[in-house]
Amino acid sequence: MLPTRQQEIDDFKQRINLTEYVAAQGYVLDRKESSRNSVTMRGPGGDKLIIGKDANSGHWIYFSVRNDADNGTIIDFVQNRLQEGLGAVRKALRPWVGSSPHLPRRPSPEGFVGDVEPISRDLAWIRAQFAAMRPVQGTHLYLEQERLIPAAVLADPRFAGRIYTDRHGNAVFPHHDRDGLCGFELRNTRFKGFAKGGQKGLWYSAPTSGDQNLVITESAIESLSYHALHSAEGTRYFSIAGEMNPVQRQLLESAFRKLPPGASIRMATNHDAGGRHLAEQIKAIALATSREDLALIDNYPEREGADWNDVLRAVVGQGRENGFRHQTNVTLILK
Repeated sequence: MLPTRQQEIDDFKQRINLTEYVAAQGYVLDRKESSRNSVTMRGPGGDKLIIGKDANSGHWIYFSVRNDADNGTIIDFVQNRLQEGLGAVRKALRPWVGSSPHLPRRPSPEGFVGDVEPISRDLAWIRAQFAAMRPVQGTHLYLEQERLIPAAVLADPRFAGRIYTDRHGNAVFPHHDRDGLCGFELRNTRFKGFAKGGQKGLWYSAPTSGDQNLVITESAIESLSYHALHSAEGTRYFSIAGEMNPVQRQLLESAFRKLPPGASIRMATNHDAGGRHLAEQIKAIALATSREDLALIDNYPEREGADWNDVLRAVVGQGRENGFRHQTNVTLILK
């Protein structure tokens, strides 16, 4: 019995390895940018695709980095390129599922991946969005002029590849979990948010072998501000991006267990009720590791209601009477 049209279409979406199919159309696998659940492939005319397998439907899906409207299943991929109706698409795909006497021109096995772990459609879209962003190269208008982050901080090697910008000029701070990129903080004038459909992991600075201090803040901008004020060598930074979720708790516990002997964890949270609550949560996670060698230090700004970017802007403002004082005692501790 011949399959119905819908059965045939579902068969195409599930059975045809989309990475193999697009490789046959001239796309090249980028293994460096690929992960176990998303594949990056570069194609003609500068096209760039993020390919995965939808965890809900089991269908292969893709997103074009260049064109937000170019996404979907293999049906959409072929239709968007043939610019023909569904009948022509079905005819083109039948050789790939063995329902045509004509054999497809298959690419070399090195040019695609055999399979991927399932991924949510939202996460695949998040990764496609991020793939279109570019790293900040030592200067960013909003961060420098409004947040008063020094260009020297933005150019610091510990923050290389940790700060991005999108086509709207937003400052973008990527979050990662155990599976890779999972979301990103977005900041700009009168705008603050987190990637829609993403999940908070940790934003972090680049680790170095000499790191002895871990500073945890409520946002990536506050980490940059803290570093601008203290210029602490041997320090690594994490951002939670607000209230903690269970995944972040697990990530912090894992990070705490890997800290070198005698390391310090500094809770550089905001000086308010929310910041104090977050600091207590972080302490509880650290204590649960049973590592008695770790120093747990509260490191919030002096003024009630302030965060570390408030402090930085006051200091850079050269003594404006905003009620803040530079934290010289904290600086001495860090040294």
